[in-house]
Amino acid sequence: MVDTVVVGLDGSRESRTAAEWAAREANLRGLSLTIVHVSEPVPHPWAQAPLLGGETRAQWCERIPRESAEGVRLRHPGVDVSLVRLSGRPAELLTAAAEDGELLVLGSRGLSGAAGFLVGSVGQAVIAHTDVPVVVVRAGEQAADEHESDPAGIPSAATAYRPVIVGVDTQKPADDVIGFAFEEADRRRTGVRAVHAWYLPAYYGYGLSFDASLHDEIVREKAAELAEVLRPWRQKYPSVEVSEESRTGSAADRLADAARHASLVVVGRRVRHNPVGVHIGSVTHAVLHHATAPVAVVAHE
Repeated sequence: MVDTVVVGLDGSRESRTAAEWAAREANLRGLSLTIVHVSEPVPHPWAQAPLLGGETRAQWCERIPRESAEGVRLRHPGVDVSLVRLSGRPAELLTAAAEDGELLVLGSRGLSGAAGFLVGSVGQAVIAHTDVPVVVVRAGEQAADEHESDPAGIPSAATAYRPVIVGVDTQKPADDVIGFAFEEADRRRTGVRAVHAWYLPAYYGYGLSFDASLHDEIVREKAAELAEVLRPWRQKYPSVEVSEESRTGSAADRLADAARHASLVVVGRRVRHNPVGVHIGSVTHAVLHHATAPVAVVAHE
């Protein structure tokens, strides 16, 4: 594995935003940045056909990645930036390129208001088949969005990072997912907010109508389960402040809501050995589409 952060760039606004986030992450990790531009092959006459302004498609594919890489170098002088141009199917080539790095970063078109992301077919395919963590960054995301507002209430990249949110399944906790969240929080010198959502078993419904204390007992049990899962991580990262949220309801809704005050949201994707189809998981799929903060998807067994 090469010590680099890999980012996919297609010239769109969202991919340029992703490149900026990737450069900041590379700086935090002390790694280089590899910008990967994948162009799908087209017949020669189409490649030479003029676009708006008289520039051909071939010229555009050469100019945009080069200028984007030059801009990233200027804005992030402490990061070693390289550019790789590939031709072929974007999903396949980005998945292969990711295996040479520690992290893959992709852009996603932002929707208005609280609607969140629009993750296209290429992004979903890459996420579903990539073993390294994949971070999806919403178009227009700024460095200041990851930080607390200053005393005057103005967004600022000079203030402390907002916490890292992680979704935790207490029945089948994924160490790779939780560990990634704690590492990212440690790098940012911020805290971890662990979110665990659950539903009451159907057979408790009748009993709860007569004994409210039963509900309180279940709440305490669920909170204790979350605390136990996090206990070794608190010990491993003593400088990371941890807050725990164990509540009934939809995990996707809880995580999307928490994302509004986060620097990063971390969710898991169970590795499926069937290469056919796109398998992300319903909760992760929903978080990808509705969270407003960058989302890291970490594959785990």
